[in-house]
Amino acid sequence: MPDPSPRLITQAAELAELCERLRQEPFVTVDTEFMRERTYWPELCVVQLAGAHEVAVVDAEAPGMDLAPLGDLLADPAVVKVFHAARQDVEIFLLKFGAVPTPLFDTQIAAMVAGFGDQASYDSLVRALAGASIDKAHRFSDWSARPLSKAQIEYAAGDVTHLRQVYLRLREKLLAEGRLDWVAQEMDALLQPSTYITEPNEAWERLKPKTNNRRFLGVLRAAAAWRETEAQRINIPRGRLVKDETLLEVAATAPETADQLARARGISEGFARGKSGASLLAAIAEAKALPEAELPLPLEARRGAGASPALVALLKVLLAASAEAHHVAPKLLADSEDLERLASESEPDIRALTGWRREVFGEDALALKTGRLALGVAGRRVRLIRTEG
Repeated sequence: MPDPSPRLITQAAELAELCERLRQEPFVTVDTEFMRERTYWPELCVVQLAGAHEVAVVDAEAPGMDLAPLGDLLADPAVVKVFHAARQDVEIFLLKFGAVPTPLFDTQIAAMVAGFGDQASYDSLVRALAGASIDKAHRFSDWSARPLSKAQIEYAAGDVTHLRQVYLRLREKLLAEGRLDWVAQEMDALLQPSTYITEPNEAWERLKPKTNNRRFLGVLRAAAAWRETEAQRINIPRGRLVKDETLLEVAATAPETADQLARARGISEGFARGKSGASLLAAIAEAKALPEAELPLPLEARRGAGASPALVALLKVLLAASAEAHHVAPKLLADSEDLERLASESEPDIRALTGWRREVFGEDALALKTGRLALGVAGRRVRLIRTEG
């Protein structure tokens, strides 16, 4: 495959012509460079695109730049959009164009299906499948600064240039192994807009509070929802607005006045007495007034009785054995929460019990729980032993 020099696109007309040419391709590789250190919403700075015969770096912040043709390209059902670790890039395009790029192929997920381990890095795949290396010197560049340097342009282009070969090699391998359908199932989750949206009332769950006090959880839910909404409104990172540890302290003390709120670590006097402090106190007061029935259940209580540590350990062994036997990343089959729920619930609603995962691991996990499967050792490998149960 030819390796043309990257072209910097700074004019709307140039972008329109580029996207029209790329819409004639069977696939296009895509990446973005953005800034998020100072904002809640990602600030799109650069978009990289590559087809079979050209590579372009689009200055998304160039004066007069109209990205609408890019939106049309990303929505074109005839062109596969290839990303590596697509989640953040897709979130940006969903915010920008109101839709997820489709059809979509994520080489990081595909690599996990193809046996390259958990969360295979782009660098490692480029070395293994394209025989090239990545210069990491500009990984932490300020992509909002202008003009873009020649070195930045070359670095950005490399993220899509080598991705073409990575995609073709992975697709060839998965096709030969009959696993393209597995990857298609994984892409379904990435295509759902809900994947990229944080519901304010669910934001508290990410803090993973270790308590059964439902009143505390109710205040935490309200405070976390307030933080999410407020951070979105003024467009600053949630942690810069109020840190996680401060939010937990506020939930524990449930302040009623600005003076009480100001006593929390990380809360300034000015914040406590300002509009943000007043709205946070209002959210806390509303949560404190909720009846018991409307308070959230502890995360552990939702999963029923606690899981047996011994059973979880056995499921981990089975997971490792299944991943080894099928040359697929263990993390792609099930995570630690899946194993906990498998051990404590009869047939939980988890991905490990759906689609190809159920065939590879899920059915055996259920059989292990019910005594229809035992684990043994043959040589240096774990052996699955079918029993009558």
